[in-house]
Amino acid sequence: FWFPEAQFGCAPGVVRTKVGYTGGSKKFPTYYSLGDHTETVQIEFDRTKTSYEKLLRKFWANHDSTTCHKNQYMSAIFYHGEKQKEVAESTRDEHQKTVKRQIQTKIKPAETFYDAEDYHQKYMLRQHRSLFQSLIFKPNEEVSSYTAARLNGYLGGFGKLKDFEAELESLGLSDEQEQYVRAKVKGGGLN
Repeated sequence: FWFPEAQFGCAPGVVRTKVGYTGGSKKFPTYYSLGDHTETVQIEFDRTKTSYEKLLRKFWANHDSTTCHKNQYMSAIFYHGEKQKEVAESTRDEHQKTVKRQIQTKIKPAETFYDAEDYHQKYMLRQHRSLFQSLIFKPNEEVSSYTAARLNGYLGGFGKLKDFEAELESLGLSDEQEQYVRAKVKGGGLN
């Protein structure tokens, strides 16, 4: 559940991730009262380190875009502006050449994004309770935390040890936290 957030969490250039709901008409949806919204991941990235196109290529490569689901779980890209729409359509068309079945992913304009409940945010990081608690986030701070986004990805098994070590200084971890994450990343995430 919410694995796409972890999948992008430690991608090069990703600064923050958060999960939520968008694309529907219901005001203030929740997990148990979603209405016609889709569960989504909002990604903030540094354009000097990656591009929208690179992130979309990761998106296409790491899920089945040919499966049709109801709104809650549908494969979708919610774009901000015509340039993003063009890039989404272009990468979709390129990816279509690599799969046999018709792509079902919807490409739609971004609408109001509603944050998912706290317990859904940084789901993979939360599975490591002692580490999560030791990070001592203020209420809801993990939602916007660079460190939480990056650790969520690494602990979800989506990052390499060499990449973790290269950005270690920017994460601000204690020696104990560092050793814990290093062991999990080396061992493949959730063990």
